[in-house]
Amino acid sequence: AVSNKEQHSISYTLSRVQTVVVEYTHDSNTDMFQIGRSTENPIDFVVTDTVTSGQSLTDGQTIQSTISRFACRIICQRNPPYSARIYAAGFDSSKNIFLGEKAAKWRMCDGQMDGLTTNGVLVMHPRQGFTQDSRPGVWREISVCGNVFTLRETRSAQQTGKMMDSECNELVDGSLIDLCGATLLWRTAEGLARTPTVKHLEVLRQEFNAGRPQCPVGFNTLAFPSLRRKDVLDEKQPWAYLRCGHVHGYHCWGGRRDPEVEAECQERECPMCRAQGPYVPLWLGCEPAFYVDAEPPTHAFMPCGHVCSEKTTAYWSQISLPHGTHAFHAACPFCIHPLSGETGSVRLIFQSPLD
Repeated sequence: AVSNKEQHSISYTLSRVQTVVVEYTHDSNTDMFQIGRSTENPIDFVVTDTVTSGQSLTDGQTIQSTISRFACRIICQRNPPYSARIYAAGFDSSKNIFLGEKAAKWRMCDGQMDGLTTNGVLVMHPRQGFTQDSRPGVWREISVCGNVFTLRETRSAQQTGKMMDSECNELVDGSLIDLCGATLLWRTAEGLARTPTVKHLEVLRQEFNAGRPQCPVGFNTLAFPSLRRKDVLDEKQPWAYLRCGHVHGYHCWGGRRDPEVEAECQERECPMCRAQGPYVPLWLGCEPAFYVDAEPPTHAFMPCGHVCSEKTTAYWSQISLPHGTHAFHAACPFCIHPLSGETGSVRLIFQSPLD
């Protein structure tokens, strides 16, 4: 079975002299999609480690990836209700999955084998769907056979968590899949039909700019740059004091005169209310799949300055994303920068035109 390249199989190495091989058969009612770091043909979606916005690798510097080359597989039904189920580990180019001697594995009460991958595949299903009423769920680990477990003490610990018989591995709209180095958001076709489109975000941007908000210091008109120019500072770029939320144009009040230095989140004093805190450029979040509603951009994540709707910032600020082997922290979905402050976001206060 292992040497047959037309036969899918999973090998569980129990010791140097004992290996259990489980053969898998073809299923004409489902499609399998595989995710991992490998660029080999069996991987349908190649993922790389997420680098926080602002971080960069110097020439020649490399990061040892914690994402498995064959991280997980998702089995989708071809017929209604088109359910999708996730399983840890993926089949390699020889259609095999090998769980080595050190991998956590066990024989279940029905005699079947199961196991966990080195750094694990974690899944979190939101409560009340992916809507403006969504609430974060609980992170679980998915086994090679699709069973659900509580988290291990650390990602690669030998001791498995408790099996949750009442829960299943079916993905729902808004499910998060963490591969220890990258976190994926699962959206369904029905969910995306209710999500704002890039066109809608562009309309919101144009409506904001049509309101001609002004800088209360320089009295110049502010405008969000086009979604295509999302990383280039514009002379009309809105900037905000994140401690209070007052929006200005770029100015040198009480601080440095270089915008590039300013973008490093230097502490600044707001000329409107004297609150001291980071002073950063604002960027409209341009990935519509992250939005839980289609409301106007009124709030900004701290300290990165990505702007979206109030309920979208509230939702993502509540979610603790896995970080490293045992830590969790909330992060901006647009740039994965860790959030700061009590709420992780701030309501923006715009100055209307005086005329």
